[in-house]
Formats: sequence, structure tokens, C-alpha cells
Amino acid sequence: MASPAKKSFSVVTLIIDLALTAVAFAIFYWLVNSHVPSNDPKMIMFFGASGAACMSGVFWLAWQMLKVVFAFQRDSRK
Repeated sequence: MASPAKKSFSVVTLIIDLALTAVAFAIFYWLVNSHVPSNDPKMIMFFGASGAACMSGVFWLAWQMLKVVFAFQRDSRK
């Protein structure tokens, strides 16, 4: 039984993924911030950041799954 080839860890890929996730966080924060039902700026920032963090985590997972599926499909064509 052949063992699958291991891909090496790439710092560049990690930096790109983190940059995309940071951009997604900024967009989600901008969208969620206006929907926080409070007049206190600190609470608006806290709950806006909490909601954006959860959504960014989902974005990170979805991005990783997309990369894996794309790599599988690309390798399946060979």
C-alpha cells in the first residue's frame, strides 16, 4: 500500500490565509457593527468583534476545505 505524499508546510501559504482571514474579519466587523443593539461604544466594539471573530473562524474553515477539495480535484485529473 502506497503512502500518500506529504506536502511540506509553507509559511507563504499561511501568511496568505491569515491575510485573507484578516480582510474577512474587517468586512464582517464593518457589517456586524451596525447591528449591535447598544449605545455604549465599548459594547458595540466587543460584540461586533465577537461576531466577526466567529464568522472569520467559519471563513477560515471554509477556505481550508476549498483548498483541499481543489487540490484533490487537480490531482485526480492527472
